[in-house]
Amino acid sequence: MAAPSPYDQESVRRSAKAREITLNYYEAGEPTAVGGGLPLVMLHGGGPGASAWSNFAAALPRFAPHFRTLLVDQPGFGGSDKPPVVGNFYRHAADHVVALLDELGIERVHLLGNSLGGGTAMRLALSYPDRVGRLILMGPGGLSLNLFHADPTEGVQRLMDFGANPTREALRAFISTMVVNQSLVTDELVEERFADATAPGAQDAMRSMGMSFWNPDTAEDGMLWREAHTLRKHTLLTWGREDRVNPLDGAMVGLKLIPKASLHVFPNCGHWAQIEAADEFAEVATAFLARHVERTKS
Repeated sequence: MAAPSPYDQESVRRSAKAREITLNYYEAGEPTAVGGGLPLVMLHGGGPGASAWSNFAAALPRFAPHFRTLLVDQPGFGGSDKPPVVGNFYRHAADHVVALLDELGIERVHLLGNSLGGGTAMRLALSYPDRVGRLILMGPGGLSLNLFHADPTEGVQRLMDFGANPTREALRAFISTMVVNQSLVTDELVEERFADATAPGAQDAMRSMGMSFWNPDTAEDGMLWREAHTLRKHTLLTWGREDRVNPLDGAMVGLKLIPKASLHVFPNCGHWAQIEAADEFAEVATAFLARHVERTKS
């Protein structure tokens, strides 16, 4: 019988307390000189059935040789607990991710966030700047401000369609907006995501997350573009040129406002650059993180 892959899902699955809840995560790799030896935390997007594994399983073998890499299921997703969201989701999730780092004894990390996870990563960097080295934001929520595209975008509309009518057909329609290459939208992927999206507590968690961006008392805290000018971290914005969820024009405000921001655009690519442009994405991200020099405190 063949030995399991070092990146087999169950081999790398972990869990730990984060304040009053438990977060599920996946960990592989050891620190190297790349990126100053800081761990790399990846935070997934927020569509139906999204999880750290569904977003980043294919990326793990590309990053783990260089970094201690942690793929974290945000609160309400994957194998993590699904409590009601308190306040805006970005702050809610960022606070729990920091609590996880505290539990694991990790002081500082690089952050890589896709879509909803990009918003969480940015909120964490704004609220806990001493905990963050560099940021990679992939079509991030909260920072993306559509200058020319209508709201909701096609991808967000299909997400809402699934919420109103959670069928496999609605989920396939949503996933189809993630990528240019439609061969990636397989029956297996739809079934895996549908099982997660309809698991106990998952739909209530999605509604709670969504309402945190619609409720007037909490929505404004998610408008991260208003705070972008205060972010002092080296930040790599990455975008698929054909992104139908957070379109490319949404990159312009963040690129203008974040003092140390740069932008890399992947051609023939949608919202999932880590999947659709996997090799190029890993090369660009690793090179960006490799320029980090970790300075010890005096």
